[in-house]
Amino acid sequence: MPMIRPPAVAGSWYPGSRGALEQEVDSLLAAARVPALSGTVAVIAPHAGMMFSGGVAAHAYRAVASEDFDVIVLVGPSHYVAFDGVAIHDRGGFETPLGVAEIDEELAATMIAASAIIRPHPTAHVREHSLEMHLPFIQRVLSARIVPLVIGYQTRSTILALADALSRTLAGRRALIAASTDLSHYFEAERAEKLDGLVARFVERFDPDGLLDEYESYPEHERGRYVACGGGAAIAAMIAARDLGAGRAHVLRYAHSGDVSGDRTAVVGYLAAAFSRPRAH
Repeated sequence: MPMIRPPAVAGSWYPGSRGALEQEVDSLLAAARVPALSGTVAVIAPHAGMMFSGGVAAHAYRAVASEDFDVIVLVGPSHYVAFDGVAIHDRGGFETPLGVAEIDEELAATMIAASAIIRPHPTAHVREHSLEMHLPFIQRVLSARIVPLVIGYQTRSTILALADALSRTLAGRRALIAASTDLSHYFEAERAEKLDGLVARFVERFDPDGLLDEYESYPEHERGRYVACGGGAAIAAMIAARDLGAGRAHVLRYAHSGDVSGDRTAVVGYLAAAFSRPRAH
């Protein structure tokens, strides 16, 4: 398995050339109207094709563009490979047309040592788009290394164990947790907006425990459709952010695919949010 993971969806989910990708990402970032945040510990952003969800994702990364991080810990769901626990890509880097995002191998090793659920599993990352869709934004606004984590079965025990591992290994570091998730899938727009609004309220109230209960109220195979495909990633990020001192939640943007395509019969929901420490007085 190569140390450098090549892009899986460049040229299909987002532009495949450096120039076109830079132009697209910079345009999306420039259009995002957000407050400049400080003390941000975590963000949530979507991972659909850039033409559909890139405008929402740009809000999360524009909000933290003026902050300084040493590492971005990416957490997303596995769409292609089924497994227990959390798959880490612990060496080398992830490549996009913008270059290689280097992995913080020291922190990756620390995470593996800190938690029995986090294990190297490069195969889980080969086709996975949930983290890759964040990389062009990170590469344009944040000069930081990454640690890529993909969650297999998003069970309560795995979500809580991951949150604990994140809070323990990131304490004292200038780190940003970036959770990757879309919201409801393929409902008519009015129904989707109601389902997604419920998730947004849990986020706005900074209530990961309530969101976990809501997530678990559906059968496991329906959670991605009714709540969020990366619900476990978002919940783990919120719990870890709270443990790391974040006290404020910011819902930065909500939209769905119908807002772009005009087709409101079967849409996918997208949310951008951030969690930050209280401002010092």
